[in-house]
Amino acid sequence: MSIAAGVALGVADAVWEQIKAAGHATDEHLSILEHLFGKNMLRACKILDEGGVRRVTGAPSGRSLFLVMGESKRKEEYICFPEHLCTCYSFFYDIVGRGEQLCCKHQLAARLAEAVGQHQEMEVTDEELAHMLAKL
Repeated sequence: MSIAAGVALGVADAVWEQIKAAGHATDEHLSILEHLFGKNMLRACKILDEGGVRRVTGAPSGRSLFLVMGESKRKEEYICFPEHLCTCYSFFYDIVGRGEQLCCKHQLAARLAEAVGQHQEMEVTDEELAHMLAKL
């Protein structure tokens, strides 16, 4: 990771913490995030506005992941760990392969949903969660 990317992610982390502490995102927060992430941030807001983020929590462990709806007509759901991984094509192509983006729109949508508490909750058994992860 380049120094510039590290600085950008550090700034973004600070903004996410401010949003989480306030329980909502201000126009200034969104402007900073849009500057850092460009069109992916706008698309993430659209996904969130459409209710496209679910947190799936395994019981009894409490481990969780996010399922984030795609924007295509197929409305696929992607498994997402907001700070680390998304199963979408863009994550592997633009982020891992080419290093052109810091994160995908699904990661941003999950991160924003978590920060403002605007996601659906779904509880499954740890075994069901393991089966979901085995599909990776």
